[in-house]
Amino acid sequence: MDAVLMRSRHSLGAAAHRRLTAAAGVAPTFLSVVRSRNLCAAAAMAVKSSGESVAMEQYFRCVEECNRGRERVCFLISFRFHQERRSEFLRFLVKGHTVGYIHPRFAALLEKFPQVFTVATTSTGYASVEIHERLETPEQRTTAVDDALRVLRRDGFIPGWRDEHYPVVLQFGSPAFFSLERAAVPFFGTKAYGVHMNGYVTNYDGSKQLWVAKRSKRKQTYPGYLDHLVAGGQPVGLSCSDNIVKECEEEAGIPKLLAEKAIPVGAVSYETIYAEQCKRDVLFCYDLELPLDFEPSNKDGEVECFRLDSIPNVVQSLGNYKPNCALVVVDFLFRHGYIRPEQQGYLNLVQKLKSGECL
Repeated sequence: MDAVLMRSRHSLGAAAHRRLTAAAGVAPTFLSVVRSRNLCAAAAMAVKSSGESVAMEQYFRCVEECNRGRERVCFLISFRFHQERRSEFLRFLVKGHTVGYIHPRFAALLEKFPQVFTVATTSTGYASVEIHERLETPEQRTTAVDDALRVLRRDGFIPGWRDEHYPVVLQFGSPAFFSLERAAVPFFGTKAYGVHMNGYVTNYDGSKQLWVAKRSKRKQTYPGYLDHLVAGGQPVGLSCSDNIVKECEEEAGIPKLLAEKAIPVGAVSYETIYAEQCKRDVLFCYDLELPLDFEPSNKDGEVECFRLDSIPNVVQSLGNYKPNCALVVVDFLFRHGYIRPEQQGYLNLVQKLKSGECL
C-alpha cells in the first residue's frame, strides 16, 4: 500500500496525493518518515560505495608503487605509447639460461672482471652478460662473483651490504646456479623470494585486528614505515617453514610452538625498476591467528614498536606501509572477505597482486 501511495504522489500531484492518503487513513507524517528513512538508507549506501571506491584506489596505488618504473612513456611523431623498461636491460645468463637482467651501466662495471663475467657486445653496444664458462660449479661461481662484488662494494657501487646470500635459480625450488649477496640481487635482476606473515586476532564479536609493526628508524630501507608482524628474505639453505619460525622469534618474540601454526596461504609478486636495478620478488604469504592476550616483542632491533589495529585503520594507513608489505596486507583483506567481488576492479586487483613472474 505504501509503495502505491508513494508512486501516486508523482502521478497525481501533491494535493491529490494528500487526498488519497487521507482517504486511505494514512497520516502524511508517517509517509514523510518513510521517505526520510529511504533517503537515509540511500545516502548510507552512497557513503559506503564511496568509501569502498576510495579503498580500492588505495589498493591499486599499493600495487603501482611495487611495480613502479616498469614502463616509460615514449613519443613517436604524434603517437604516445608505453614501453617496457626491462627492454633496456641485458640478459644475464648462466650456462645459457637467462636468470636475470642487468643494466648496461652496471655491465660496464662487470667488464673489469673478465675472468668472472663474459660481457658480449655488438656494433650497437652491449648484448648480454654471462658467467664465465670456466666457472663450472655453483661453489666456484659463488666465490668468484662474491670476490668481484666486494671490489665494487669497496668502490661504493653496491650499498647496503648484508652478508646474506640468495640463491640464483630459474624458478623456486630448482637447483641454484650459485648464490649472490642480497644487496647485489637487484643489480643482477635475479629472482628473490621472501616470507611475509600477517599476525591477527579475532575478537569476541568476530571482528579481526592486525598486529602492525613500525620499522626502526635505523633500518637501511624504509625506516619508520609500517610493516606487518613478521617478514624476511628467503636465504640459501633454509626452508620457508623454518624461515618463518626464525623470523617470528627474532622480529616478534613468537615462540616456536606458536609460530609453527602459521598457515601458508599463497604468494604475491612484483617487479620494480629503478635506475640500474631490476627487483623481481616473490613473497610467500602466511597467516597466524594469535591469542587475544599475546603481545609481540622485538629481539633484533629492527622494530620500533607494535600496535594492534582495526581493519578500517589498516586500510586507511596502507600508504604508510613499506610497499611490498602493503601488498601482503591487501592479499589478507581479499582472503578474509574485506574486499568483495561486487567492488569495481576486483578481478583486476586479483591479477595485479601477481604482476611479476610468480615462479
